[in-house]
Amino acid sequence: MRLAPYDFAGGTAVVTGAAGGIGAALAHGLALRGSSLVLLDRDADGLATVARGIGAAHPGLPVTTHRVDLSDAADTRRVADVLVTGHPEVTLLVNNAGVALGGRFDQVTLEEFEWVQEVNLRAVVRLTHALLPTLKAHPGSHLVNVSSLFGLIAPAGQAAYATSKFAVRGFTEALRHELAADGVGVTCVHPGGIRTRIAADARVGSGVPAAEGERGKHEFDRLLRMDPAQAAEVILTAVQRRRPRQLVGWSAVVPDLLARLAPGAHGRLLAALARR
Repeated sequence: MRLAPYDFAGGTAVVTGAAGGIGAALAHGLALRGSSLVLLDRDADGLATVARGIGAAHPGLPVTTHRVDLSDAADTRRVADVLVTGHPEVTLLVNNAGVALGGRFDQVTLEEFEWVQEVNLRAVVRLTHALLPTLKAHPGSHLVNVSSLFGLIAPAGQAAYATSKFAVRGFTEALRHELAADGVGVTCVHPGGIRTRIAADARVGSGVPAAEGERGKHEFDRLLRMDPAQAAEVILTAVQRRRPRQLVGWSAVVPDLLARLAPGAHGRLLAALARR
């Protein structure tokens, strides 16, 4: 089934991780397009700031906020129930929230590894499962799951993060095929180096030496160059056009191309480019 372009005006969008970065930029972009908003994040103060800014720029536009800790399965289920009962009009779900953990697999504990999976993967699965009947009740609705550059390639030191983001990619691709007949569009997003706080806020595995952890954070942070507002515009254009997959920035496009052209050697090529 070929879907018509997504109609933002008059729809209601749920956005996770909306207190800053790409999530906040998406919220502002959606408001500009006329979507009512339901914003989720663990940072209640940040959510309130985003909501106030949107309210000032778009008086009368409905904006609801819900604080939730997506690393807590019970809290995720709680907010999922609130969304299902309190927002039956939802036509767009953007699973954007994510966390990062630096360190090789042998430098992180299983608890640290599972924390990343809980936020980046299981919360995506839980919220999508809860809201899927609502989306299917509104043909023409849309689902966006934010994977990552590290859902395309898996460099050393990113075992936990890459595991979660490759899983999001597979989950989203399967849903795209499953929901086509229901009139629900699905987009998997792979941002590259977007200027957010993901590097600064990343946890470091408990087995990583302090100096190595700081060096890794610095190297990661210097790759984050694209403005979140620019990234949000790319993503929202992809939603409007019903694109199944959206790479964001050359820092995602180039590694994706190398991974497809040289699946066994792209790691060495990317490492050489990084050194230069």
